[in-house]
Amino acid sequence: MGRTRNARRRTAGAETVAESVDGGLAQLIPDPDRGRAWTLLIDGAPQSHVDLDDPAHLSFEYQRRLGHVVDLAAPPGKPLRAVHLGGGACTLARYVAATRPRSTQQVVERDARLVELVRRQLPLDPAARIRVRSTDARAGLAKVPDGWADLVVSDVFSGARTPAHLTSAEFLDEVRRVLGPTGVYAANLADGPPLAHLRGQIATAAARFAEVALVADPAVLRGKRFGNAVLVAADGPLPVAELTRRAASDPHPGRVEHGRQLTDFTGGAVPVTDAVAVASPAPPPSVFH
Repeated sequence: MGRTRNARRRTAGAETVAESVDGGLAQLIPDPDRGRAWTLLIDGAPQSHVDLDDPAHLSFEYQRRLGHVVDLAAPPGKPLRAVHLGGGACTLARYVAATRPRSTQQVVERDARLVELVRRQLPLDPAARIRVRSTDARAGLAKVPDGWADLVVSDVFSGARTPAHLTSAEFLDEVRRVLGPTGVYAANLADGPPLAHLRGQIATAAARFAEVALVADPAVLRGKRFGNAVLVAADGPLPVAELTRRAASDPHPGRVEHGRQLTDFTGGAVPVTDAVAVASPAPPPSVFH
């Protein structure tokens, strides 16, 4: 399909919307199994799934794992102050608003045209305290006051790769500045064999936070295929046992690595700094087909 603005076609009784945004061709494809649910793709790569009737429904595997982190970040129902780096269709911000009413959230999404498309086609609940900023993730983070956030989530991809300046120890210094003493950081990472990027990201987080855990498909951890992994970090204890139980009971069961096992997994990788940071590896074409 060419990059035509507002190109549409009829699918399963609803219209698929395709529109050029700053990051490429955005497509909103209706979910045939759920009445008002949509999948967002950018240049063919799935980015988000949103159910407007049930924002607590998380369809994507990695988004469910991030949802577990949200659920365990504070007692059930307690409002959170959250910063989301990378907006997409604001799936996780909607989830926080639905499961933790009165939460206050900031979404930082660089792609202004994507933000406009999502606002128009998948409008946010006016009652939800969600502020969306169109700027670079690290620049947006720099504007958040010290100690403001209970939760910072990084889910930033440009051309299916995490930009280099969001992979460094200096970036995590900014994350720690923004987090309160009991705050939690979670990042959606993507890598494949030989997992050099993932190991480096774990080593970087371990150099900045007291506790680090990783949730991923066992096949990804064994280096058998390219996939997502969710890194969780905090300066206080992490709910590893409950996170393990929830990940294991997902439709696509995940494994949690923590402590000595996670240290061994890094294989001697060293923390990444701004001076040497590179973008995450591009996924092989087969991942989206």
